[in-house]
Amino acid sequence: MQCRITELRDKEIINVCDGQRLGFVYDVMLNTESGQIVALIVPGPCRILGLFGRTDDYVIPWECIRRIGQDLILIEVGGPYRREKRRKFTVL
Repeated sequence: MQCRITELRDKEIINVCDGQRLGFVYDVMLNTESGQIVALIVPGPCRILGLFGRTDDYVIPWECIRRIGQDLILIEVGGPYRREKRRKFTVL
């Protein structure tokens, strides 16, 4: 199966260990030397009623991905998720 990065944004990520729905892919991390995807980035959950932004993003390493389907991505993360603050993008 071939998939574009833009098509990954339409797929929901679900952890098969606990059944938790993490959300939809927001961004990807690429290794610019090898051209491989290193991790998928998923926005963290909203804070109180969505008024105070979001918590840190989930970083899902590529090794944790078990299956990519038409509508969702199954991952296997047994322990706590790796979290990272959202970066602000600047336009040059």
